[in-house]
Amino acid sequence: MKTQVVIIGAGPAGLLLGHLLRQANVDALIVERQSRAHVEGRIRAGVLEDTTTNLLRRLGLDERLQREGLPHTGFSLADGGRLIRIDVLKHTGRPVTVYGQTEVTQDLIKAAPERGIDILWEASDVALHDVDTAAPYVTFQEGGNARRIDARFVAGCDGFHGPSRKAVPASAGKHFERVYPFGWLGILADVPPCNDELIYANHPRGFALASMRSPTRSRYYVQVSMDERVEDWPDDRLWNELETRLGAEVAPHITRGPALEKSIAPLRSYVFEPMRHGSLFLAGDAAHIVPPTGAKGLNLAASDVAYLSDALIEYFRDGKTGGIDAYSERALARVWKSERFSWQLTKLMHRFPDDGPFERRMQVAELEYIASSDAAQKSIAENYVGLPLQADVARRCQ
Repeated sequence: MKTQVVIIGAGPAGLLLGHLLRQANVDALIVERQSRAHVEGRIRAGVLEDTTTNLLRRLGLDERLQREGLPHTGFSLADGGRLIRIDVLKHTGRPVTVYGQTEVTQDLIKAAPERGIDILWEASDVALHDVDTAAPYVTFQEGGNARRIDARFVAGCDGFHGPSRKAVPASAGKHFERVYPFGWLGILADVPPCNDELIYANHPRGFALASMRSPTRSRYYVQVSMDERVEDWPDDRLWNELETRLGAEVAPHITRGPALEKSIAPLRSYVFEPMRHGSLFLAGDAAHIVPPTGAKGLNLAASDVAYLSDALIEYFRDGKTGGIDAYSERALARVWKSERFSWQLTKLMHRFPDDGPFERRMQVAELEYIASSDAAQKSIAENYVGLPLQADVARRCQ
């Protein structure tokens, strides 16, 4: 097979890129190692910046988002039973939207066939070849048969464990990583949320988050050590812990129910530089991971794709290389700012096992400052709602 761009991975980054390229009449094929059912069923993030919603609008794929998404004008930080509300709309003029990554993925997959976007599911043994040349190709197994796709460019949108980043020689890239000494135990349940907005709580027993996916489906998390097992957390124990950590003001509003899903996710900050090697471009989790505290993972993937799609379209339409040459630098500038915000919020709202009284006093002082400072709240709001894309890309996303 031959195409202009072969996209590895049918997560949100790969799907968004495929749709944006197809809209501009750039040929692309998407190769995914998992089944469609597996990809559509993955439980992931649910807070969208307008960077992401604008891309869906640009594609004409925001009908269900507009109908079912929940606009949020703020969120709260909780400590010692006190709620500090950050008014995002007041400080930025923009809301965020609660709409699950699962729904975004389903919308993009559903629209793919009618728009002529081919997705090859359950491709095993995916390997990238000659990515440092102008004639890269990808091989894989499909239904027991060996397949090959020749392309001009390869877009690695296959997540942290995919083959794309591994195709970059060790001498050509740098890894930056911080692994956190805890994880998030999450529960998804068909119960109404305890609050109209998200609540991030710092408690002596650890962090907790009250979130939601819809008016009838809630998502909660608690900080746990990495030696914990899901089996050690029956539903009642988890609901009890949530009530304790979220505090007396919130606990009466928590509705209990059986778990639809429970899992423990490790937390890490990770960046790989550069995000381009020859004819290979990395996007989303293939290039960077953020702790979920700042709700940046999916949104960073969307901003990567905004930059990359514009660059590739410019190359195939006009023969210009400025966009692809600048892609890594552009994307990384936004990535590192989002990494900083996610790291900062993680440090502020979690209890680290090696921290002592000094570190706790620093948390208290910072929260006191945020509670009393309009400027501090504005800074948090600007980062939470999403820093702007570079002007040329932003105009195309309106």
